[in-house]
Amino acid sequence: MKNTLLEILNMNINERQQYMVNNGNELLQNMLLHIGHPDDELRDKLNYRLFIELLSEQLMTMEQMKQLSLTLYGKDYLYCSIGERHTDTVFTRSFSALWLSVLLRVDSQLHFLSNEEACHILEACTPYLISEMDVRGFVGEEQGWAHAIAHGADLANAVVSHPSFDVRLAPKLLQGIKDSLWKEAVFVDDEEERLVAIFEKLMIHDFPEEILVEWVEQVFDKLQFYLMEVGYTPQYFRARTNTLHFMKTLYFTLKFSNKMPQLNGVVSLFIAKWMKQ
Repeated sequence: MKNTLLEILNMNINERQQYMVNNGNELLQNMLLHIGHPDDELRDKLNYRLFIELLSEQLMTMEQMKQLSLTLYGKDYLYCSIGERHTDTVFTRSFSALWLSVLLRVDSQLHFLSNEEACHILEACTPYLISEMDVRGFVGEEQGWAHAIAHGADLANAVVSHPSFDVRLAPKLLQGIKDSLWKEAVFVDDEEERLVAIFEKLMIHDFPEEILVEWVEQVFDKLQFYLMEVGYTPQYFRARTNTLHFMKTLYFTLKFSNKMPQLNGVVSLFIAKWMKQ
């Protein structure tokens, strides 16, 4: 498979276009089969790179993009062995999320999905961050990036940005952010920035500020209740660190955008309080 991908990547655009006309469906099927391969070079540097180049050069048909989208959100890809930790299935889930986030952004412009298909995919993708339990970022030189939380955040961002997005999906997306802060690891690869980007998109949708304020209060309430009931455990300190990193990023995002001053004031007060604990 590596040789095939390298050969196609080294083609000029005319050669690649002809290859897609003759072999496009077969190629995409093989690329799907290797979407979560544990070899970083094959999965990321070759397979994902070619996927992006085919999209940017508009060498996929509308039907091919549609079929990829309808395949990726299901139990064999985005939800493949969901709930597992520290297994190679994370690469299938994470890169399915990454591919889907790109496809949804393309569909926002080209509309290769019907409204019904798009709504179904958006709803199916919404709980992904709630369900994903493998929080590893960089796994190692041979396996590269898992980064399921970051890619899941990118997918959630694409869901909110899609013209078929329904605001009733927002609570699950917010729950996914909250749950991600409590997954027993401290994020060190800028995951909080990707999570805050979901917030930004909800703000653009004019999601009610009072609901976002209430959500922030609930995030800190959970920390407080856990501390009172369980105490200073390693899980508490990890969740506290993740929460403060997320809220600091949110604070500056709100400050620079000059939006939702009430929310920013609440975030600022909670940061000041919890920095002292």
